[in-house]
Amino acid sequence: MSSVEESSTAVRPGPPPYLPAHDLLSGRTAVITAAAGAGIGAATARRFLEEGARVVLGDRHARRLRVAVADLSEEFGARHIAGRICDVTDEAQVAALFELAEERHGGLDVVVNNAGLGGTADLADMTDEQWDAVVGTTLGGTFRCTRAALRRMRARGAGGVVVNNASVAGWRAQRGQAHYAAAKAGVMALTRCAAVEAAAYGVRVNAVAPSLALHPHLAKVTTPELLEELARREAFGRAAEPWEVANVIVFLASGYSSYMTGETVSVSSQRA
Repeated sequence: MSSVEESSTAVRPGPPPYLPAHDLLSGRTAVITAAAGAGIGAATARRFLEEGARVVLGDRHARRLRVAVADLSEEFGARHIAGRICDVTDEAQVAALFELAEERHGGLDVVVNNAGLGGTADLADMTDEQWDAVVGTTLGGTFRCTRAALRRMRARGAGGVVVNNASVAGWRAQRGQAHYAAAKAGVMALTRCAAVEAAAYGVRVNAVAPSLALHPHLAKVTTPELLEELARREAFGRAAEPWEVANVIVFLASGYSSYMTGETVSVSSQRA
């Protein structure tokens, strides 16, 4: 057997150990959308709290949001965590979420735009409603929250960071994903343009582009066979843990990325 064959059939290691915190976000206030549940948003909220941030959670699912706020308050202290129902397609709800951060903490330092919506439909069969739902939430919601963040950060005059959640789908073609891929490519373009504008007032705007991050909700709506196939495409032969993506978001939110703006960081081996 050749070395190439051996490497493809070898048993690959699982995820690395969970890393300890280093107070990378101590004293900062962060707004995180779609932050309840068990995906990247929830992992990011936990990671930010571990790194010393105060976190304001937004999510359109009221029950999940209540549970997330209660659980995190018990673990990290109620003064570090707040939440408000927020559908990112609704401008009034977006404004209310950002106002909560200002009311509780006097402003905000970091915004993580994690809200997005997926779906599968061939373009020829896709309805206007399917297109509008995915693009409206994934790209429109990111636009709306980025705009709200930049307006407040510019007025405050203390800099800030925006991190958007894009996807490798924005770089590559995949059947049934025209709406999602277009929306995520739009998030990348929005990130670059916003970064050029926001640099004038000391705000950095970057994005992460994950491929496959496994969490319970994804497992419920996807077949085991498809998940196994997607995992095989990854260099490590497995899906990312949501906290592995959250670690990169922490890096982009922290001072360690102070000279980065307008970048989309692939949290995956896949770009094509």
